[in-house]
Amino acid sequence: MRQPDFWRRDNVTARLTSAILAPLGWIYGASVAYRARHARPFRSRAKVVCVGNLTAGGTGKTPVALEIARILIARGVRTVFLTRGYGGRVRGPRFVTAGDRSSDVGDEPLMLAALAPVIVSRDRAAGAKLADENGFDVIVMDDGHQNFALFKDLSLVVVAAGTEVANHRMLPAGPWREPIAQGLKRADAVILHGGGTSPVETSVPFVESRLVPVDDVSWSGRRVIAFAGIANPERFFALLRELGAKVVEARAFADHHVYSQMEVAHLKSRASAENAVLVTTEKDFARLSASERDGIAQLRVRAEFKQLESIEHLLDQFVRR
Repeated sequence: MRQPDFWRRDNVTARLTSAILAPLGWIYGASVAYRARHARPFRSRAKVVCVGNLTAGGTGKTPVALEIARILIARGVRTVFLTRGYGGRVRGPRFVTAGDRSSDVGDEPLMLAALAPVIVSRDRAAGAKLADENGFDVIVMDDGHQNFALFKDLSLVVVAAGTEVANHRMLPAGPWREPIAQGLKRADAVILHGGGTSPVETSVPFVESRLVPVDDVSWSGRRVIAFAGIANPERFFALLRELGAKVVEARAFADHHVYSQMEVAHLKSRASAENAVLVTTEKDFARLSASERDGIAQLRVRAEFKQLESIEHLLDQFVRR
C-alpha cells in the first residue's frame, strides 16, 4: 500500500490527523500482541523462513525473499514460496500455474513463480500443509511476520534504510504494524534494505542489502518515461537516475494499480512524443496484458547482500536444524 502523506509529514495537520486515529492504533498494536501470545501455530514438516516487516508499505520484502530462495536452491534445497496473493481473487491453497494472471493470484506471486513453485493461500497453515504434501524442504514465506497461523523457524525482518519516520504510531494512525521492540523480539535478523541508516535500533544482527539490475542493459544517457504502481515508486525512479537514465517524466500510481487500456495508450503516446523509452517495474509489468507490454521495457532487479556470508551462515544453521 502507498503510505498517506500524514504518516511522513511533521506539520499541524499531520499531527492532528494522527492523534485522532491514535486510539485505533493502540487497539491494532494490542491485537497483534494478543494474537502472538495466544496463537497455536501449525508446525510444518518443512522448515519455514519468514521474510516480513514492521511497517505498511514497500520495504523490499519480495526481492529479499527471492534472493533467500536462490541461496537455498543453490544448496539443493527443495524450496517453495508461500504468499497471501495480495490483489488476486484466489483464496487457495493452490499452486500458481503458467496460465495465471495477476488478477487471479496477484503480481508478486507471478514474480516469485519465475524462480520456484509458489503456493497462494490466505490461510498460511493450509498452504504449509499443501507444501508438506508435495515434499518440500523449505517454505519461504513472503510477508507474514504478524501472521501467527504458522510456526517460523527463521524470521527475517526487512526495514527500508534511510527512511525518516516522523510518525511512530500504529496503523491507521501511522505506518507501524506493531511496536518496534515487540516485533524485533521475534526476529532472528534484520535486513537493512537500500542505502542509508536504519530507522530502528536493535541488538538483532543486521545484514545490508541493495537492489541491483538483473539484465546487462545500459541506461546511461537514455531518455525515459517511468511509471510505477508500487508502495514506494520514488525508489524506482531514483534507481533509474542512479543508473544514468534521464527521467523525462515519472508517473506514480496507487500500489498494485490495475492499468486501463486508456492509461497505457496515454503513456505510450507520451513516450513517443518525447522520443523516450517507456519503462516500469517488474511487478507492474506482471499486471499488464501481453498486448499492453509491447513497447514497454521493464527494469528487473534483484537484492544483493553486502554481508552475504552472514545470511549464508544463518541459512546453513537453519537447514541443518
